[in-house]
Amino acid sequence: MSLAIVYSRAKVGIDAPLVTVEAHLSNGLPSLSIVGLPEAAVKESRDRVRSAIINSQFEFPSRRITINLAPADLPKEGGRFDLAIALSILAASGQITPQSLESYEFLGELALTGQLRPTPGALPAALQCSQQHRVLFVPAENASEAALPQQAKIIAANHLLEVTAHLTQQQPLQAFHNPSLTQQPTLSNNLNEVMGQYQAKRALEIAASGNHNLLFQGPPGSGKSMLAARLPSILPDLDEEQAMEVASLRSIANLPFQLDHWLNPPYRAPHHSASSAALVGGGSNPKPGEISLAHRGVLFLDELAEFDRRVLEVLREPLEAGQINISRINQQVNFPARFQQ
Repeated sequence: MSLAIVYSRAKVGIDAPLVTVEAHLSNGLPSLSIVGLPEAAVKESRDRVRSAIINSQFEFPSRRITINLAPADLPKEGGRFDLAIALSILAASGQITPQSLESYEFLGELALTGQLRPTPGALPAALQCSQQHRVLFVPAENASEAALPQQAKIIAANHLLEVTAHLTQQQPLQAFHNPSLTQQPTLSNNLNEVMGQYQAKRALEIAASGNHNLLFQGPPGSGKSMLAARLPSILPDLDEEQAMEVASLRSIANLPFQLDHWLNPPYRAPHHSASSAALVGGGSNPKPGEISLAHRGVLFLDELAEFDRRVLEVLREPLEAGQINISRINQQVNFPARFQQ
């Protein structure tokens, strides 16, 4: 069969819409073209996929290969579709069975050797994939965050050969599960380390209990930054739903994921030279800013008077609405933004 269909996930804010990867082999001069509104990194996957297939001891078809990433009006970015594209070519050329791909979704960037490299946005993809009752293949480095939802079925792999061996039943892989954590470790910056400062610590306790904003004023060296950094230590741990929101934001921002701290409230302290775009987020491929990365936690603005006035003005709407709306052509991306300032 010269046609194969593989499922993957795009990254649009904290959403992960389904992308159908279609591969068709036809007669003509050998070539590989990718259509479906791919950006430069997706177009470059043709070279990564070709080398990965050859170096994994598979045969790269000497035919005219057309890859369609549907829906066509959804922008595709990054190397997250490499694994799905490679498997679609192998299925279309008959080297693996197309029917073995129907109950899976695939996410991961390929190295030239066939190794799987991590990709941002694995957690939102796992959440969406579980709703479709499919199993998600991810690189091993993304497995911990992707397996956070209890209903998600995750298989971690290190190489293209491991994926194909599982699909052909030669060497099945076991589903990945995170170790159960009964107690979160204590944060490194704890309020009980502060000696004295009773009035300031009382103000922190009131702000934490009532979810209030807080303004510290005093001379340099009086301990304002030290106290603010310890505010998360007296905030209650996040519940699983709240922690999933925070972890999703960190996932799409490609920030390191720590399983043993995933229930702790986040703490963000941008420099006073940060621009309004750095706080709000956005870009051609929208990413969360500091406001959203502080969701359910603390946003600390040190040297508040040094921030540009226009930067401070952008805080007004998220403080009132609890979210950031970023629009681009034919698309609006919403990032959550509830924090203590």
